[in-house]
Amino acid sequence: MNLFIDTHSHLYLPQFDNDRNQCIERAVDKGVDKIVLPNIDAESISALNNMLEQYSEICCGLMGLHPTHVKANFRQELDAVFSALEAGKYKGVGEIGIDLYWDKTHLKEQTEAFLLQVNYALAHDLPIVIHARDSFNEIFGALESIDVGSFKGIFHAFTGNIKDAKRAIDMGLLIGIGGIVTFKNAHLANVVEQLDLNHLVLETDSPYLAPTPHRGKRNESSYIPLIAEKIASIKNTSVEEVARVTTNNAEMLFNL
Repeated sequence: MNLFIDTHSHLYLPQFDNDRNQCIERAVDKGVDKIVLPNIDAESISALNNMLEQYSEICCGLMGLHPTHVKANFRQELDAVFSALEAGKYKGVGEIGIDLYWDKTHLKEQTEAFLLQVNYALAHDLPIVIHARDSFNEIFGALESIDVGSFKGIFHAFTGNIKDAKRAIDMGLLIGIGGIVTFKNAHLANVVEQLDLNHLVLETDSPYLAPTPHRGKRNESSYIPLIAEKIASIKNTSVEEVARVTTNNAEMLFNL
C-alpha cells in the first residue's frame, strides 16, 4: 500500500469529538502513515497535547500561534506557545503567518508575531509551517528581512501563482498542496503542473477545504489519496510516485 503523510490536520478540534478514533482508523486504512497537527492558539494547546499522547504512533505536533488568532494580547498568547515549545517535543513551529482576508486591523501585530516565531524556529533548527492568505507580499517581505539565506518549512494551503511558488522554493520552502487542487477551474493545477514533485507535500487542513467530491463537507485525513490522485493526473505520473516523493519530503522536513 502507498504510504502518505498528511502534513496539516487539526484533528484535535471539536469537529472530530464524536468520531476521532474512526477518522484515524479510516486514514490508516487509506495508507496515511503520519498526521501532522499544527497548533492554533493558547487555548488549543491542551487538546493538541492530549492527541499527541493518545495517538503517539501516528500523530506528531507543531506549536505556533495562527495569524487569525493574533490580537492585541498576542504577546500573552506567544508566551504560552513558547512555553509549550520549551516543554514539548514538537516537530516544528506552526501554524504561523499573516492573514489579511478576514481582518487587516492587526497586520503590525501579525507581522511581529510571525517574525518572533520564525526567529525561534531558526534558533532551534525547527521547520516552519506558514499560513498565507491575501498576504504573499507581506510574508515574503517579512522573511526577506531575516538575513539567513534560506528557511526550511512549508507554504501551507498554497494558493499563489507560479511566481510565488518559485519564490518560496528559492527560499528553501516546500509547497503544501491540499483539496483546493481538486476544485474545478483551480489555477493551482496549472501551478502544480510546473513544479517538481520534490518541492511538494500533501495536506488536508482538515476539517477545512475538503477535496472533490467531498467539497463543502468536513475534511479528514483519509481523503489524502484523492489529492495524490489529482496531482498524479496533473503530473502524468503514478499515485505511487506521488506518495513516495511527497512522503519522503515530509519525512526529511519533520525528521519523522
